[in-house]
Amino acid sequence: MKYALHLQSRSAQVAADLDGALKAPGEELAPAALAIARIEYPSLDPGGYLEALERMGDEAAGRVARAGVHGQDAIRILNEYLYDEQRFTGNRQQYDDPRNSYLNEVLDRRTGIPITLAVVYLEIARRAGVQVTGVNFPGHFLLRAADEHARLHYSGDFVIVDPFHGGALLSEIDCREMLRQHVGDEAAFDSDLLQPATRREIVVRMLVNLKRLYVRMRSFPQARVVADLLLTVDPSSVTELRDRGLLAYHLQDFGAALRDLESYLRLLPHHADEPDSATLASEAADETDSETDDESSQVWEHIKNLRKRVASFN
Repeated sequence: MKYALHLQSRSAQVAADLDGALKAPGEELAPAALAIARIEYPSLDPGGYLEALERMGDEAAGRVARAGVHGQDAIRILNEYLYDEQRFTGNRQQYDDPRNSYLNEVLDRRTGIPITLAVVYLEIARRAGVQVTGVNFPGHFLLRAADEHARLHYSGDFVIVDPFHGGALLSEIDCREMLRQHVGDEAAFDSDLLQPATRREIVVRMLVNLKRLYVRMRSFPQARVVADLLLTVDPSSVTELRDRGLLAYHLQDFGAALRDLESYLRLLPHHADEPDSATLASEAADETDSETDDESSQVWEHIKNLRKRVASFN
């Protein structure tokens, strides 16, 4: 319990650092990623890691400039530098290790998951003058690089790069197969799935991945801090408001749980005001909204229990 309180007490500073990084001009990702890392590493000094990225970026820039290439040829040079020389690699053996989600650990250990390896790739590519953007592809974060000679069937002149598998260039068939593996046979491939992601969207995905991992590990104090950060990035996220309330409930912070879950229920469609049992029972019978109604019914049960608990403390 003491650890949870200590972690929660510093979440405001982490949130402020993350907010500042996202509001900074440009598309730099490293400051935001290092702010997230302070969930587990509160005394982390980002300076050394930013300097390391600068050094690698300068080295990559020199190599690209000396070769006088662009497009796929520039990607090949970046891949050789990052994966062959710097030894970055996807962590297949321990994919769910939380260290894979923290940029400081990825830089120290040279291993990570697709999105954190993508952050390294994007930071080095930007410093090297190579046009690369992130892609919020379902189930597996990807990259896209400008290439006027691309001969793929996408709506644009670019190639798709897999940062987890050594910077492999993916065909449309590869992307379709990846979508099928992660989403299922019913998934419909569309070129919109390969649109560039904004800095904010990339940070949100990093945080959502991390929250899911902590929930699976039943590390609820850390998951709650991540939910705080997600609401810092997107205060309008009703889903994150619900999740933060449920996490507070698990941690027996009943007052905070009650506030979040009541706010969540008020923000749901058809629940502008507090529902009563009859309303929820009626709505739960409506097959067109059964999933939402089941969820709101469950949340309302939590709220009733929480009100009893909070009242007993007064």
